[in-house]
Amino acid sequence: MKIIIAPDSFKESLTAAEVSQAIENGMKSIFPSAEYVKLPMADGGEGTVQSLVYTTGGKLVSKVVTGPLGEPVSSFFGILGDGKTAVIEMAAAAGLDLVPREKRNPLVTTSYGVGELILEALNYDIEKIIIGLGGSATNDAGAGMLQALGVHFLTDKGSEIGFGGGELKKIRTIDVSRLDERLKSISFEVACDVDTPLVGQKGASAIFGPQKGATPDIVKVLDGCLVHFADCIQHTFGKEIRNVPGTGAAGGLGGGIIAFLQAELKSGIDIVMEAAKLSEHLADADLVITGEGKIDQQTVFGKTPIGVAKAAKNYNLPVIAIAGQLGPGSGIVKDHGIDALFSVVPGVIELDTALRNAGQYVERCAEDIGAALRLGMDLKTNKELKVIIS
Repeated sequence: MKIIIAPDSFKESLTAAEVSQAIENGMKSIFPSAEYVKLPMADGGEGTVQSLVYTTGGKLVSKVVTGPLGEPVSSFFGILGDGKTAVIEMAAAAGLDLVPREKRNPLVTTSYGVGELILEALNYDIEKIIIGLGGSATNDAGAGMLQALGVHFLTDKGSEIGFGGGELKKIRTIDVSRLDERLKSISFEVACDVDTPLVGQKGASAIFGPQKGATPDIVKVLDGCLVHFADCIQHTFGKEIRNVPGTGAAGGLGGGIIAFLQAELKSGIDIVMEAAKLSEHLADADLVITGEGKIDQQTVFGKTPIGVAKAAKNYNLPVIAIAGQLGPGSGIVKDHGIDALFSVVPGVIELDTALRNAGQYVERCAEDIGAALRLGMDLKTNKELKVIIS
């Protein structure tokens, strides 16, 4: 029996690789001779770099960059096993977790560090860059990232605008003459799991601004700044980015990337599955186990378990999903390729306890799943099945 283990991370407790190992440990206690293929997944957000580095046999590269508040932060990116592809999580340089709650203000936070990661990756003679969007502290449409790459956004006095989403309204001209020449030969893929447009009531500022510290009044200012940015792009390059799905991801970083770097916005889980060669492993598999920290009605919108399940169903494979928590509407995932759904939590426990013991809970759950599968296989050999419920 060949079992594919392809979960996402359990946020705040286990990486995708750790979840994968715990599942294998539990299943092995029941099926010790089975073949296990661990393919830690991600959907473009936190954990994407580690998952792709792990599954391709690549390496992590550390780099100190400019953080969202303009101060140095320790960051990283990955070089995949092919040696020609770099993968970057924008949150590693401009993420919300890098900004203390009391200092969160998307009027001033910058994506400059993301550009610095790209520049460092170019030093590794790569041909392709995958950028995972999500978890950003910024709302600057990637202007900071582009400044690091050599783009100059100039005011009416010819000076460079400052950092932050609030500065975009000052742009009068855009100078790309000093954009790093090496970027012309690089293929960009942007892992994005939202279809948010750049501006408007469903745009970057309105949907994601409040969680980054924006008040209702600041949301209006930020949206106006993004409208102005989009107008400048259209006037300078003839490109319309206001309403393109995904351009509002990561505070408009999606818009900045497609406007200047000729990038393609794709589903994050699709990019990860392709890089991990998931389909090749599924071709001769017998069972797929996936999961993530929380499965609920939102999981069907581009999240890892559904992406894995859809790929598995191309080969008519059974799919089991596990989660730290089953939220409202979780049953809907059974209409999208998942055959059975399990929570790893053993009962009503405090959150800190659940997070601290997540590894052993996942392992025990996997062991129980294996035991149930073994029982089912044994029952299948009987000619007649009698069930007594008492």
